[in-house]
Amino acid sequence: MSLALAGLRVIDMTHNQAGPACAQMLGFLGAEVIKLEEPKSGDIARAQNNDELFFLAFNANKRSLTLNLKSDEAKAHFRKIIGQSDVLIENFGPGALDRLGLGWKDLQKVNPRLIFATIKGFGTYGPHAHMKSFEPIAQAMGGAMCVTGFADGPPTFNWPSIGDSGTGMHMAIAILAAINQRQEAVLNLIRVSLREHQRTGVPARTGNQLGKTVPGTAYACAPGGPNDWVYIYAQPQMWPAVCKVLGRPDLEQDPLYKTAGDRWANRAALDAIVTEWTSTRTKHEVMTLMGDAGVPAGACLDTSEVLADPHLKARDMIVDLDYPPRGAFKTVGCPLKLSDSPAIITRPPMLGEHTESLLGELCGVQPEDVKRMKKDGIV
Repeated sequence: MSLALAGLRVIDMTHNQAGPACAQMLGFLGAEVIKLEEPKSGDIARAQNNDELFFLAFNANKRSLTLNLKSDEAKAHFRKIIGQSDVLIENFGPGALDRLGLGWKDLQKVNPRLIFATIKGFGTYGPHAHMKSFEPIAQAMGGAMCVTGFADGPPTFNWPSIGDSGTGMHMAIAILAAINQRQEAVLNLIRVSLREHQRTGVPARTGNQLGKTVPGTAYACAPGGPNDWVYIYAQPQMWPAVCKVLGRPDLEQDPLYKTAGDRWANRAALDAIVTEWTSTRTKHEVMTLMGDAGVPAGACLDTSEVLADPHLKARDMIVDLDYPPRGAFKTVGCPLKLSDSPAIITRPPMLGEHTESLLGELCGVQPEDVKRMKKDGIV
């Protein structure tokens, strides 16, 4: 069975999260992904908080090649590899590759069919194009922080990196579109701005309340631990089902709660009724009872619960891998399920693990020359 992107070679020069997540997704779909890293320390995420786990989360299904691109010899090998590749993904600081003579205009001469994908915090043009950005800056500048948190608190950073991951997936979509368009010999320079992914315009903070729907927030559950909460979101047509699950059929026609507007106007009293019911049940019990009645509800899971979740395991969304320096660890699987191209997850590479084999395959470099280049700091 052939994988969806079999035969596609991707050079991943990115670090941290957005770019690596993009390249990993392409790898899940069958592309050959070569992670090009600096020889001494590689992707900065390898040393994040003195733990490689952040790196491991976004770099499965790749091989690692180290090259010191300040060296003319390394640049020559890099150009040779680019000449045999389909996609280059980079997220260096503005102008970094241009200064090395390896920017879009330079590499286009080496490989006119190359898809050059660049991720920048503020894009490659505009008043802030020269500035660097990370996830919190993107959330702040894109308006996301101003709608996150409680009304009496400050704008709040959303810890799950919605900007980084979303940007990576947007880039993957753009690359796939460019691959399709390339069949018509159209050159593609793709730009994805981290900030552009964070677009929201309402500067009001409402905590856990979603719109004016009640029930429509997080409710405390038994036995009362810090994460013993469940989120219930019942659209207006679901109100009769909610009343039935609560064991309170009388509430359905109660003038205080009969319409969506009534429930919103009397939300404090209604939320108290719901909380009284949820507080005597576990979050999983509430989720099951509401879910079986057709009312969306989700238990608030901590990380250990997510990793042990039977639904995620059944869908191969939590997989076990072995990374030699660390040992066995759990990571996220591929969310895209293609019937004729099932993803096979392989462990992330150690720094420079495939340098010798890749230089031999793509550049004809002999093992003894790789040893010399390593001694000279070229690889």
